[in-house]
Amino acid sequence: MNSKRNLLLAMGTGLVTSAFTQPSSQTPSKNKGPLVWLDMDQEQLDASYDQSVYAPNIRQVQSRYASNSDITRNRLGNPKRFAYGPTQIEGLDVYLCNRPKAPVNIFIHGGAWRSGLAKNFGFKAETFVNAGAHFVVPDFINAFESGGELMPMIEQVRRSVAWVYKNISSINGDPNRIYISGHSSGAHLAGVTLVTNWQKEYGLPMNIIKGGLLCSGMYDLKPVRLSARSSYVKFTDSLEHALSTQRHLEFLNAPIIVAHGSLETPEFQRQSRDFAKAVKDMGKPVEYVVGQNYNHFEMPETIANPYGILGKLALEQMKIS
Repeated sequence: MNSKRNLLLAMGTGLVTSAFTQPSSQTPSKNKGPLVWLDMDQEQLDASYDQSVYAPNIRQVQSRYASNSDITRNRLGNPKRFAYGPTQIEGLDVYLCNRPKAPVNIFIHGGAWRSGLAKNFGFKAETFVNAGAHFVVPDFINAFESGGELMPMIEQVRRSVAWVYKNISSINGDPNRIYISGHSSGAHLAGVTLVTNWQKEYGLPMNIIKGGLLCSGMYDLKPVRLSARSSYVKFTDSLEHALSTQRHLEFLNAPIIVAHGSLETPEFQRQSRDFAKAVKDMGKPVEYVVGQNYNHFEMPETIANPYGILGKLALEQMKIS
């Protein structure tokens, strides 16, 4: 596909792809303090990792997630619920299609590592179920419940993916066609999952995930650690390194799509842009997508539409569009 056609497609779907050099705007500070990260002082950096500063409709959109998930379940029926681990939270919702040996999309929800339930993200299910794929949403512990620790969270997400690989064939799913998607802190967790050493840690093939869609995530935790998020996450040098996807790209074994909205915070835009460039520089397949005129919380709603920015990309990646 030539560059002219790419541009036309981008214009037609409301998105823009770039060469990873797109600048991001910043909120001006009247009395700028000492620089903490790049050209940001502490106030600017904290704001850049606080979505409420840049998305004033946060409550409205999040309420829509929940109400639209109820509407989706009214149409599709309730998902099957399975336990992937021993604790109460370690369960996952599976929205089943009727196709035999169906491909699978596992969605990792966001919530700043401190909130979110699988039931409120069912609104995306119809995009996949109607196209002939199972849609899976795991629940997992949050940072408040874990005492500020992120490792229990990623360990549960990884176990949920391993469970799907081992068990999905029993419910007409294809373990060789598993894809992962995630948004916000869920995109961070999905990114870390994509660079898991599956063979060493779980005795599974290294390529159990065949593709990833990461929307509005964080891929290097250094600036996050410097922000106000450190007030509820116990960051350490080892945690920062272990859970920074961008530092472990040698374990990335699947093509990925990296996306964000044009109305996101400067840091969330930069994180996605720099991560996509790092993957490209490693010679690994990546597509970088900017959703024009969407903020952080509006972008994942486009997954719920098979013709929306992310819905179309997800189905094309899974080869079921």
